[in-house]
Parts: sequence; C-alpha cells; structure tokens
Amino acid sequence: MLELAPDGFEEIDGSDWLELAAYADGACEERIRAAFTGVSVTPVDESWADRWREFHRPVRVGGLWIGPSWEQAPSGEDVVVVDPGRAFGTGAHQSTRACIELLAELERGALLDAGCGSGVVAVAALRLGFQPVVAVDLDPVAVEVARETATRNGVHLDVREADVLRDALPPADVVVANIDLGAVEALLARRPARTLVSSGYLVGRRPCANGWNVVRHLELEGWAAHVHAAVPDPARSGPRLGTRRNAH
Repeated sequence: MLELAPDGFEEIDGSDWLELAAYADGACEERIRAAFTGVSVTPVDESWADRWREFHRPVRVGGLWIGPSWEQAPSGEDVVVVDPGRAFGTGAHQSTRACIELLAELERGALLDAGCGSGVVAVAALRLGFQPVVAVDLDPVAVEVARETATRNGVHLDVREADVLRDALPPADVVVANIDLGAVEALLARRPARTLVSSGYLVGRRPCANGWNVVRHLELEGWAAHVHAAVPDPARSGPRLGTRRNAH
C-alpha cells in the first residue's frame, strides 16, 4: 500500500478486518484498484487537505517544546520545529520521545544520530547542548529532510548519507539509534562510542550485545528505550604493566 500511496494512508482496525484508507487522486485510485479487491471510494469535502494536521500536536519532552510549524511555539522555551513528511520522526512518536528524554539525562559531548530520519532527535540534541552533532542515514530522502529540519530551526547540523552498519563513523561520545532491534545490535557490535541510546522496539525486547551494560531503561506507551554503557576493553587500554621478583 505504501508503494501505491506514497504520501501515506490510514490503518483502521476492526474486530476481524483491517481497512487501509488513502486520500487519492484518479491515478492513485487506479493503482489501488489494480492491486486490491473490495475497493470503495468516498468523496471528501474541501477541508480534507488540512484535516490531517489535527493529528500532529506539539509535545514537551526533555525540557523541549517539539511541534509542527503551524503551531504557535511558546516564547522563552527551547523549541524544535518539525513537520511530518517524507521521513520518520515528528517528535511525538513514543520511541523518539524516549530517546530525547534519555539524552536529556546524559553528560553533554559529541553526538552521532545513527539513522536520523527527519533529524528531529539530532536537532533536539543540539538544543540540549550536545556539540558537535552528526546525523547519518542510508536514505537520501531522509538526509534531505534532516537538512531542511536543521534549516527550519536555524541550527548547523552535519548531515551525511551513510550506512551506520558498514561505513566509517565519526568519533562521538554518545550515539543515539532509534532504529530496529537487529540494526541496534549490529551497531553495538561496532562499539561506536562509550554510550549508546537505543529505541525503536517494543517493551519486552532489549538489544543483546557483548561488551555493554544497560544502565537505564525507559518505557513509553508500549515502546522501550535503553542507555548502554560500554564495558572497558582491556585489549584497548594499553599494555599491562607489572614487576616480577625471583623467589629465593
């Protein structure tokens, strides 16, 4: 359905059925009819184009106000403006909010947003005082949107197109990864920083990777997030020094 209606669609759950609904023009309707049976069309009034805005409301998280551009941002507060669009991340999703809440608790330093989507977490990190912040994503559309989000908020954000599981990563004190569980585990195996904040998976699941301790756990409406601290690796801490005396 996402391929047929790339601008988005609604999922409506019934007791024993699932309805997918998209606002569509004639060409989109033809594509959907060719792919699905049981297609129905309901005319909508002229206000439909603005009605979706009702579902995107501001949130306060980590001491920040995060909301879309058509909402009046409060004066005197740290603000992140992000509009829903072509890349994941409006600030309202539970996993995004959880990541920002956990970042607000951490010591500030250099930060890497691995899989940045719309760039909302990276811009929030800048507002929280992390510097420098680098945002990477494999999707070129996400890279473009993240740059737009940074421009909208008047901040400098280093956004790069890269695969966080294969490409070289910039040095960072903290990595945040709001991506799927398998990708988080693969990223942990690379040991990209001494602290990693992860989310993007449901409560009851937790990334498993050697060399890390979970030091903080947060749950928001069915979604889980964790702060991982790297266990010091003796092999990377330099040569072992000692003395030996002959026994008499």
